[in-house]
Amino acid sequence: MRIYLKVFSFAFIFNFVWENLHAPLYLHYRGGSITELILLRAALVDAALILFFSFLAAPLKQKKSRYRLLLFLGLVTAIILEKWALATDRWQYSSAMPIIPILKTGLTPTIQLGLLGPMSRYLANRNQ
Repeated sequence: MRIYLKVFSFAFIFNFVWENLHAPLYLHYRGGSITELILLRAALVDAALILFFSFLAAPLKQKKSRYRLLLFLGLVTAIILEKWALATDRWQYSSAMPIIPILKTGLTPTIQLGLLGPMSRYLANRNQ
């Protein structure tokens, strides 16, 4: 159980930093300002998703397979979340946001869960 606390902790810290770094790439959140409280909540949700994905990946015997599953689940979830949020005007990108042409989603939010999930799990394993 300690491993999952570490996964969540790493995921929260990484996502909080990530959210703050890429916040300027957005115009608004629900038509208003992007506050520190909104970024904190986003980091908590992202960390909870990564924790859930870690539970799903746990039964896999090979570590590489676990990391691949975390990567895949993170990318797919991020794409779905971005598509939904953009379609419902939950947030809007600024002109500075790099867009992935085929997906038409922002680069930084699309890779966020896919990158930070495996990274959080890897560091949690190393610091056991």
